[in-house]
Amino acid sequence: MTAEAPDALLVERAVSGDQKAFEMLVVKYQRRIERLVSRMVRDHELVQDIAQETFIRAYRALPQFRGDSAFYTWLYRIAVNTAKKALVDLKRDPVINESALMSSGDEDDETSRVEREPSDGATPEAMLASKEIAEAVNAAIEALSEDLRQAITLREIEGLSYEEISELMNCPIGTVRSRIFRAREAIALRLRPLLDTRHGDRW
Repeated sequence: MTAEAPDALLVERAVSGDQKAFEMLVVKYQRRIERLVSRMVRDHELVQDIAQETFIRAYRALPQFRGDSAFYTWLYRIAVNTAKKALVDLKRDPVINESALMSSGDEDDETSRVEREPSDGATPEAMLASKEIAEAVNAAIEALSEDLRQAITLREIEGLSYEEISELMNCPIGTVRSRIFRAREAIALRLRPLLDTRHGDRW
C-alpha cells in the first residue's frame, strides 16, 4: 500500500492501528496543510508547529471521521481551527503571507497559481512585469474581506470545486459563486492599470 491508496482505505487502516497508513496520509497532505497555514500566519516555524499539531489532532480524532466529506476537507477544517486557536493564543491577527501565496516553496506544485517560473526566453522587462502583477494580485487578495479571501484562495490556489468550498465554508454554492465573482472583480480592478484590460474582463 502506498500514499496513492484511496484516503478511505488509509483512514480505515489507521483507525485499526496501522500507524504506517496514517504516516502515508501525512506524506500526502503535509505540504498542502503547511501551505494553507502559511497563508494565515507569518512565522515559518509557527507554520510547521501548527501543521504538526493539525496532524496530531487529526490522528486523535480519526475514529470520529465518518467519511461524510473528503478526508482533506475534514483535515482542512482541523488545520484552520488549529491555526485560529494558535493566533488567538498569541494574540495575533490572521494575515496573508505574500511569499507563501507566490510560491510557498512549492515551485513544482501545480496548484500554486499566483506566480510561475519565467521561461528561459523571458526578458528582464517581462519578468519585472510578471512580478508586479503577482504583487498586485497578492495585495488585492490581502485587501479582501475574510470570506471573499477564503473563497478565492480555496478556488484559485487550492483548486477546490464549488461543492467542496460550499462544504468547507458552510454556505450555499450560490453564495460561494457570488463571493468568488466579487473577489475576482476586486482583483481585476487592481490589475487593470497594469494589464490595460477592457472593462468587464476578469482575472
